[in-house]
Amino acid sequence: MGLIVQKYGGTSVGSVERIQAVAERIHHAVQAGNSVIVVVSAMGKSTDVLVGLANDISSNPSRREMDMLLSTGEQVTIALLSMALHERGQAAISLTGAQVGIVTEADHTRARILNIKTARLERHLAEGKVIVVAGFQGISGSWEQGEDVEITTLGRGGSDTSAVALAAAMQAEKCEIYTDVSGILTSDPRVVPNARLMDEITCDEMLELASLGASVLHPRAVEIARNYGITLVVRSSWTDEPGTRVTSPEPHPRPLEGLEIANPVDAVEFDVDQAKVALLRVPDRPGVAAQLFGELATQALNVDLIIQSIHEGNSNDIAFTVRSHTLTQAESVVEHIAPALRTQPTAADEAEVQTSGNIAKISIAGAGMIGRPGVAAGMFSALAAAGVNIQMISTSEVKVSCTVAETDGNRAIATLCQHFDVTSSPARLDQSKVFKAPDTPSVRGAALDLEQAQLAIRYVPDEPGLAARIFQILADRGISVDMIIQSQRSRLHNDKMTRDIACTVAQADATLARDVLQAAASELGCGAVLVNKAIAKVSVVGIGMIHRPGIAAVMFQSLSEAGINIQMIATSEIKISCVVQEDKGIEALNVVHSAFGLAGSEVVEVPA
Repeated sequence: MGLIVQKYGGTSVGSVERIQAVAERIHHAVQAGNSVIVVVSAMGKSTDVLVGLANDISSNPSRREMDMLLSTGEQVTIALLSMALHERGQAAISLTGAQVGIVTEADHTRARILNIKTARLERHLAEGKVIVVAGFQGISGSWEQGEDVEITTLGRGGSDTSAVALAAAMQAEKCEIYTDVSGILTSDPRVVPNARLMDEITCDEMLELASLGASVLHPRAVEIARNYGITLVVRSSWTDEPGTRVTSPEPHPRPLEGLEIANPVDAVEFDVDQAKVALLRVPDRPGVAAQLFGELATQALNVDLIIQSIHEGNSNDIAFTVRSHTLTQAESVVEHIAPALRTQPTAADEAEVQTSGNIAKISIAGAGMIGRPGVAAGMFSALAAAGVNIQMISTSEVKVSCTVAETDGNRAIATLCQHFDVTSSPARLDQSKVFKAPDTPSVRGAALDLEQAQLAIRYVPDEPGLAARIFQILADRGISVDMIIQSQRSRLHNDKMTRDIACTVAQADATLARDVLQAAASELGCGAVLVNKAIAKVSVVGIGMIHRPGIAAVMFQSLSEAGINIQMIATSEIKISCVVQEDKGIEALNVVHSAFGLAGSEVVEVPA
């Protein structure tokens, strides 16, 4: 037996009776021979009550005073839980984040953990005490250095983050996250009634699902677990079921100083063995993507990046990458299928195939980019300044990928490592070996996001640096961008070759995003900026899809059979996301969940 960190959310400690039940569970863990550190949230909805009081007093309360106010909620819980442990004869002590020594950035309401001073924790554990820690909070500044000391809070998911950070600092055997559900499910059970409990999931998969809105774990907590090799277990507070294990790869040694990632990007990844195939002017109707990628799957052609961009009229563009040695075969398949994809019965409107060999894929990755505007713009600006032209863009919440000429690959890697102060640049093949058991399911879970809107920026001049300027304008207004897709088709407009760029932003930011970009359109040389709030994004995630042909084909075919049209497509190595019409979102999620057999006991078979 060893050291265990346990975290209990607000519903788990929402009443005296529930606190008593949590104390009993902790006591049993100690009796089994474990040392235990417990992290708790504020009771029930008490944080919401405190926020309501602040809003009753002020229409714009200061962030510092909000931290002072909200940090009190957890203090109530830790004192009561310590008392409950005392009543059972269990030595225990309650500590605030400041008393523990959780040192954070001086950034009120959204601070990140820089370091944890472990001396006091080690002393109390040696005394046989259970340590009950207030989650969600820390302290900035130092009396020794003459700085003002301030209470800080960590923002959304802060108690998860506190718990995993403590587990990393104390080198705990595992971190157990107790909640009001039985573990991590294959989808949101409120939307997909037959969602199934997962026994196990990798940190990489969980990071993607968490960033897509799977609220059981926050991406920041998952990132810490992955970086420090901490095993997470998500369990129910009400049963003794084992829950879901979140497994981590063997971590690279890293210091505890700067424990939580302050840098939004923690790796620059590259793959120089790529080739691109683009199919232009395909009909904008259900079934086209399914037909194309179904045919590729039957030929056992493995596809990496896939993008489908927006375009005017009734046609669209689809582009994808394959391994360099399969380019000829992929081109043959697409040339064969292209004549069947016409928007009009004229040669001018027939789907056109373009190919490009000798390209490299360069990616930046890190959970720290979630909610931090300007990361993608920084990537594009750095590449433009280095004279590296971007051919394709595909993004997820935790990764931005671009394809560039292979001859630009080394310069692009060096540029991005320098720009983001990153020392790690792993090759894609190294990543794919981390979790490659034969029985690893191709798709682990599915998610739906109904809170996004689509921006379409028309006639963007096809010049280096324009994409960077567009997304920097949004970043300067605090607008975070999710999916970014650049069209493959260029066309002449006002004597310049132009492309369209589409992206998704939060619905709440959509009108502002449109207005600021439209105001800058004449300076940028762009055309109209259009907004579509009636969209939904459905995604599937699974590390098992790496090097397994046909996963995208299954997803696209299931949507086609349901008559659901795909408006945008963006992928990473372990995720496929499709934008569909908003009123089709829930149906799309259920269709995709069913297509991959996520509710059953067996993994769906995909074309070999």
